[in-house]
Amino acid sequence: MKSKDGKNRSRGRSAMKVLIDAAAAPAALVYPAYADEPFPFRLGEAGRKAESVTWLYGRTEGDDDVLAAGMGRRGELTLERVRRAGGASARALLREGRGSALLVREPSGLSGAAVTVAGGIAAAEWLQAWLEGWMLGLYRFDAFRQATKTEGDVELLLRSEDWPELSGDELAAVVRTARNRTAGVMLARDRVNEPPEALNPERFAEWMAEYFSRDDAPVKVRVYRGQELAERRMNGLIAVGAGGRHEPALVEIRYEGDPRLPMLALVGKGVTFDMGGMNVKTGRDISDARMDMGGAAAVVGAMDILLRERAKVNVTALIPVVDNLPDSRAMLPSSVIRYPNGLTVQVANTDGEGRLILADALIHAANIGAAEAIDIATLTGNIGVALGLGIAGIWGDEEMTRELVEIGERNGERLWPMPLMDEYEAELRSDYADLRNVSGSTLAGAITAALFLRRFVADSMRWVHIDMAGTVQYKQDVGYSEAGATGYGARLLADYAVKRAQR
Repeated sequence: MKSKDGKNRSRGRSAMKVLIDAAAAPAALVYPAYADEPFPFRLGEAGRKAESVTWLYGRTEGDDDVLAAGMGRRGELTLERVRRAGGASARALLREGRGSALLVREPSGLSGAAVTVAGGIAAAEWLQAWLEGWMLGLYRFDAFRQATKTEGDVELLLRSEDWPELSGDELAAVVRTARNRTAGVMLARDRVNEPPEALNPERFAEWMAEYFSRDDAPVKVRVYRGQELAERRMNGLIAVGAGGRHEPALVEIRYEGDPRLPMLALVGKGVTFDMGGMNVKTGRDISDARMDMGGAAAVVGAMDILLRERAKVNVTALIPVVDNLPDSRAMLPSSVIRYPNGLTVQVANTDGEGRLILADALIHAANIGAAEAIDIATLTGNIGVALGLGIAGIWGDEEMTRELVEIGERNGERLWPMPLMDEYEAELRSDYADLRNVSGSTLAGAITAALFLRRFVADSMRWVHIDMAGTVQYKQDVGYSEAGATGYGARLLADYAVKRAQR
């Protein structure tokens, strides 16, 4: 959202201050603690386990207070473990009201070269992962809190002598990159966390147009709504949005960091509130219905990262935004939607709305010349049943899938390849249209949803589908995510776009 001075502000909050060779004394020291290795203070093995944090308070006024961040065995170290240690440490300091902390890379006597060899992770990668975890761990969505707002921030202090492998410029570049990446993730988190009175389809579309319209980067934003949707026969959006009082739209954000490259389309589902339409959702608390635009937020966060980094890529974001509400004008079960690719769809269940609007966006992606497309969506509860809340499912092109899975393993946004079972497509057969929007069976719902989307992908375009319904939020603080939106997908998509351009 924009503040009165015209600058874009995050609704959430995170300490972003990282100081190098600061003169000020820190309020505490943070030491990574590895299992079965010497440590300068008395610490049991429990305090060395991954994601544990242990306070070791100074005995006298002149002694430093130390926070030991458990890392597990060095040989088993991963970048995600480093991120989680950074996030856990930052939150522990915030709870204690410490305004600053110095990260002491290693106990004295162990050189940087030994760390690189033993851990298998280069110094720059280790530090960037720690910084990402640190900044994201301090994120708080407190725009609507008053009496319960968490006060205070924690500065992270670094000493250049702890990082002999990195020059001063390289150290500063690592900090800058981590800051840019976490800003994109926090932007995604903010959008997903917003309540419906603050974020509806019209406001979301307006915000994207405002945020991404800038003179300092090769970005063009276009918002299709009203008659323009009708002219382009984006009938999925029109049908799903019929019951809402806010006008649906398709937002197109083109970033031509290198227009010579083939275009990559990032398609994000943007249902700002999903009541299920006439197949209305019920439950004691359905506040999560505001989070059904997690895919759109992931794409927004990815585009923000790419712009901040001035990445040499050619990426177009396509974000269909709509509410799915019951009303006298709302789409009825058994309605038929006609798509411009020649397919007709029986709406067997109006709560299967995400695939109806993604179909519009995928057809549009091919029409504007995309060579590859990734759609990402909080599409089915079925995927959470299959994979839990820590990993998303992915379907489609094998090479794209392989690269995305590898990226996700490095940055902690994990994916698991799922099958496109051709014989399951029979479950989408309709008695009076070309296909149904949902399966006639209660089984394999995530797979049949992917099969439905595949019918709207042009032969000229490589494609993968990511179902992130399980990973969009945590119910409690986990790792470097507080309870609420995770920002899943922002770094994943940005990293893929950069790797693809380099390829």
